Amino acid sequence: MSQDQPNDDCPPDLIPTRVSLLGRLKDWDDDDSWRDFFNTYWKLIYGFALQRGLTHSEAEEVVQDTVLAVAKSIRGFAYDPARCAFKTWLLTVTRSKIVNHFNKRARHPTGPVGSAGSASGDTALLERVPDDQQQALWDQAWEEDWQKNLMEVAIQRVKRTVSIEQYQMFDLFVLKGWPAKDVARTLGVTMAHVYVAKHRLSKLIRKEVAVLEAKGV
Repeated sequence: MSQDQPNDDCPPDLIPTRVSLLGRLKDWDDDDSWRDFFNTYWKLIYGFALQRGLTHSEAEEVVQDTVLAVAKSIRGFAYDPARCAFKTWLLTVTRSKIVNHFNKRARHPTGPVGSAGSASGDTALLERVPDDQQQALWDQAWEEDWQKNLMEVAIQRVKRTVSIEQYQMFDLFVLKGWPAKDVARTLGVTMAHVYVAKHRLSKLIRKEVAVLEAKGV
């Protein structure tokens, strides 16, 4: 089986993504949809590869290879969300690309070292941990990164739809953890404005996360 294809839990004839995203990405000329796809998931893939021990350049290659694998696989597939979730399939593809780089290191031991400064650390881990245990560890880490990425993407999307002042209040109060009185004094607004901004943007972000989870980009 090609490493670009999902494992037995994600049959290769079932592209595991949401209908809206699937329909748009099947058109390779739909630059806007592919841009949205890349902007939504590249940081997730890149960060996950770094955490596994790859270098920055290797992680960038993993992003490129994963996006190319999606492009090659997206046409002509059926959609069955009951059998495989999109994030599970994307993890499978991403993991195969990461493992490819560790295999390259094994073939060229004098090649690039990992972000921790040693090429042997994570490679040894891959060899030492049983496949099922390794998969469970990666699944858990991927789920955590997936949720964080959705939140970050949702925040950035909401940021583009609200005023600069509204976002500044939310950013300082919620994301940076400033006391409401300090935010109000710094921005020259009332504390009521700060609380309203928090409520409004929090609601918009939750809604955007739900859209990302249900319909794709």
